[in-house]
Amino acid sequence: MATRLQDIAERVGVSPSSVSLVLNGRADGRVNAVSAARIREVAEDMGYMPNMLARGLKTRSSKTIGVLAEGVASIPFSGQMLAGAQEAAWRQGYLLMVVDTGHHSDRNVRAIRALIQRDVDALIVAADYPRDVRIPDVPAQIPVIALSAIPHPEDAERRRVDVVLPDDEAGAFTAVAELLRAGHRRVAFLNLDHTGFDYAQTQRLAGYRRALTAAGLETEDRYIANAPGPETADGQDAAARLLAGPEPPTAVFCFSDRIAVAVYHAAASCGLRIPDDLSVIGFDDQDGVANSLSPGLSTVRLPHREMGEWAARTAIRRVHGYDGPSLRQFIPCPPITRGSVGPAR
Repeated sequence: MATRLQDIAERVGVSPSSVSLVLNGRADGRVNAVSAARIREVAEDMGYMPNMLARGLKTRSSKTIGVLAEGVASIPFSGQMLAGAQEAAWRQGYLLMVVDTGHHSDRNVRAIRALIQRDVDALIVAADYPRDVRIPDVPAQIPVIALSAIPHPEDAERRRVDVVLPDDEAGAFTAVAELLRAGHRRVAFLNLDHTGFDYAQTQRLAGYRRALTAAGLETEDRYIANAPGPETADGQDAAARLLAGPEPPTAVFCFSDRIAVAVYHAAASCGLRIPDDLSVIGFDDQDGVANSLSPGLSTVRLPHREMGEWAARTAIRRVHGYDGPSLRQFIPCPPITRGSVGPAR
């Protein structure tokens, strides 16, 4: 049988109302500290579990944040966003309810209906990488946070949506600046040209250009190449072309760690040693890729966990009454130093 407030009150020797005040965090000035500590101790010892449904009917809060995820939960790389959101929510007494539809947008309506029927207090719409998303129709009183997702302009005009994204532009600037500090002046960028990755492609190119300009260098088209897809095999030909020119680069900044693997392969084919002959920096810090190469790949880490934490904290802040304008937060992408960068020859 479930433990009741009455059971705890009888064990401690206080009234049920005192137990209720303590367990609901409203005991300050009403229940003395010694009794409050004893009530918490006995409640834990007796395995007391609050009736969240009944509490929700009284407070109009389920203490639950719904997450509509598109391919996030099934991919360990981006799954850290959910881990960060859950941890931040847990610290404030909330839980996440996650529905991952993969990339099947036709399932979104059913998923949203299921979350709303369970009275979620807020909704996080999460994508596995920054890209345009449609924000589903939910009641206006439910705050919506876009996590690693860019709301469609019509949706952003229709309702308030807070957005959190990685600061790819600043991360790229940091990576290229590290190569420049090592004395490199012929720094190439192996970018991506693939539908769906527009945000990252544009932002990382902008960071590359800004770093060169800050160092007084011109951006040369011959040192920019594009891979047609995000996989290592997609970058092989572009990497080979970059290294085969008459004045090949002494360093390559890569769109991602997986694309950087293609540069490692191309360098080996040309007889170039990393970092003695060629320095390489990636982006993402993808576990099992950046840390498995030899030498280890210096890269820029995507702040997935921090993004998830920000999304959950902001959702709860909205639930608690913050009514300011839409927020757009860019989370820094810190550099990760390993062994793939050396001084220019």
